[in-house]
Amino acid sequence: MIEGTTKTDQGIDWSRFFKKYVMELILGFIVLVLILTAPGFFTLRNILNIFRNMAITGVISLGMTMVIIGGEIDLSVGSSIALSAVVVATVTGWLARMGIMPMESAVFVGMAVALIIGFTIGFSIGFIRTRFNIPTFIISLAMLNVTYGMAAIISRGFPVTTLPMWYAWIGAGRFFQLIPVPALWLILVFIVVHVIMTMTKLGREVYAVGGNEEAARLSGINVRRVKITIMVCVQVLAAFAGIILSAQVMSGSSTFGRGYELEVIAAVIIGGVSLFGGIGKVWGTLIGIIFLGVINNGMTLFGVGDFEKYVVRGLLILFAVMLNTVQLQSLGKVSKTTKAP
Repeated sequence: MIEGTTKTDQGIDWSRFFKKYVMELILGFIVLVLILTAPGFFTLRNILNIFRNMAITGVISLGMTMVIIGGEIDLSVGSSIALSAVVVATVTGWLARMGIMPMESAVFVGMAVALIIGFTIGFSIGFIRTRFNIPTFIISLAMLNVTYGMAAIISRGFPVTTLPMWYAWIGAGRFFQLIPVPALWLILVFIVVHVIMTMTKLGREVYAVGGNEEAARLSGINVRRVKITIMVCVQVLAAFAGIILSAQVMSGSSTFGRGYELEVIAAVIIGGVSLFGGIGKVWGTLIGIIFLGVINNGMTLFGVGDFEKYVVRGLLILFAVMLNTVQLQSLGKVSKTTKAP
C-alpha cells in the first residue's frame, strides 16, 4: 500500500470498504469469538435454533425496512403480534364451538381474519399519515395502545388456547426433521421483499419518497399510495408474525409482542438502513437480523439474564444508530446537518 493513500495497486479503497461493510466485519468477529469461547455455539442444532428464534423478529424487520427506507416508522408492530395471535385463537374457538366448522379448518378463517385486521391497521395508519400529515411515530404509538387494548378485551386478559394440534407445525415444525419451518417463512419473506425493493416500480418509488418526498411528488409519484402501501406491508407481516408466534406456543395472549418493536428497529438500523430515509438494502437488514440472533444466542449460552439482555440490546441500538449515521456521513450519503424525521 502506497503511503498517503488507502488504495492498493489493484485500486481497492480499503478505507471505504471497511466503512461500507463494518457491521458485516463486526458480525464475523463476534461469530469467531463465540466459536472459540462458547461451547455448543458452532453446531448445526444451535445454528438452526438461531434462525428459528429470529424468524418472528426477522419477518417484521423486512417489512419495517420498507417503512424506514420510505421515511416513516411504525411502533405498533409488537401490539399487532398480540392482536393477531388472539384473533386467530378466538375466531377458531368460536367457529368450532358454534358448530360452523371443525377446529382443524376453522383456524384458516382465523388466520385470514388476523391478516385482514393487519391490513386494516396498516391502511389506517397510512391514511391518517397522508390525510392529516401526522407523523407516523405519533400515529403508531397511539395504535399500539389501541391494539393492545383490543387484544386484552377480546381475550379478557387470559390466554386463548383453542387451536388444532396441526397448527403447531407453522411455528414449530421442521422440514425433513431438521430445518425449522419459521426459518423457511423468514427466507420466503426475504425473497419477496428483496424482489419488491430491487426489481419493481414500487421499490424504486419507496426509495424516491424516502430520499426526497417533495421531489418524488413533483416527478409524478403517488406519494400517498406509496406510504399507505408500505404501512400495510409491515402490518400484514406483523400479523403473520403473530400467527407464527401463536403456533409456537399454541395460544394467543394480549401479552405477546412486548418489546418486539425495538428489536425490529434495531435489526433494520444495524443492517445499515438510514433513519433519515431513502438509504438501505433488504440484504443489510438480513445481516442485522442475524447479528441480533447471534448476540441473543451468545448471551443465552453465557447465562446472561433477561434484564441484562435488555441493557445490551439498548446499548446495541444506540451504538448502531451512531455508527450508521457516521458511516453514511463518511460515505457522503447524509449531510451532517440533516435532521432526523
